[in-house]
Amino acid sequence: MITKEQVVEILSTVKDPHLHKSIAETNGIREIKIKDAFVSLKIALAKINTAEQMKVQQEIVYKLKQNGAESVGLRFEALSEEEIGQAGGFPESGPSILSKNSKTTFIAIASGKGGVGKSTVSVNLAVALERLGKKVGIVDADIYGFSVPDMMGIENRPKVEGKRIIPVERFGVKVISMGFFVEDNSPVIWRGPMLGKMLNNFFSEVDWGELDYLILDLPPGTGDVAMDVHTMIPHSKEIIVTTPHPTAAFVAARAGAMAIKTEHEILGVIENMSYFESKKTGEIEHIFGQGGGEKLSEVLGTELLGQIPLEQPDDQPDVFAPSVYAADHKVGKIYLEIAQKVIDKL
Repeated sequence: MITKEQVVEILSTVKDPHLHKSIAETNGIREIKIKDAFVSLKIALAKINTAEQMKVQQEIVYKLKQNGAESVGLRFEALSEEEIGQAGGFPESGPSILSKNSKTTFIAIASGKGGVGKSTVSVNLAVALERLGKKVGIVDADIYGFSVPDMMGIENRPKVEGKRIIPVERFGVKVISMGFFVEDNSPVIWRGPMLGKMLNNFFSEVDWGELDYLILDLPPGTGDVAMDVHTMIPHSKEIIVTTPHPTAAFVAARAGAMAIKTEHEILGVIENMSYFESKKTGEIEHIFGQGGGEKLSEVLGTELLGQIPLEQPDDQPDVFAPSVYAADHKVGKIYLEIAQKVIDKL
């Protein structure tokens, strides 16, 4: 038959879900009665009549029956304010980057279609802002087509401290991505509500610390995730990425229209793959046409922030980052100019 001493020892392994200490430490074991393998308990928790209380009840019943109790009766009461204080009080939750008191400016990078280099722009703009002395983070919100970790050469994964996720840092930029939470580049087969929940976790459960800017690499188009971002962060700024091709600019206008309808401020347009400059002759070729960025800027009533040429980043000794341009690279300097324009506008 189970003894009182065994019951106390078992209850010492059960934590108050709100104080994160065992119910023995919080003086939560109020009463223990044992008769013919029937255990009757009175337990005090910091908060009662909650879903957490039900989980505690299930845990206690399971553990006691595993150790010889045939039946378990449970009553709950609330700890007094004095007892909660003596137990250290409620732990402070980490600051939310979505709170009204947050000083972080959100910059969503959007495009009308895939393949225009939106993620490349997101990564290099984030790095450029950091090089200009800003504290920057980036959320790879393109949950189906996550690519930021690979582009930045990130090989490690976020750590968990307490109940908070610590983002990975690379080039001074804090990064969180769906890519950290799937194995072997597996496809993400989720429906809209699940994606929205994961995206919300990126904001609420990640310890971003103090940031000046949080870059959001949105999926292309105007689908569920893009809509969720617009709903979660109504005060987000937005940059639209296009190529010089007229059709790409026409499609990108839809993403800009959604930003306007949801009352997001469009900071400007970035035209990617604007031209190709031969390293041998210096001759410039407009492979994807001309004028798309300028036309889109006019349609959206905003500024053309910059034109990025079609060029591969140089290999940097001892630095693996396939899509990040060095600060002294020609394209890296263009991103620095764009970043300075963004800072000035904000």
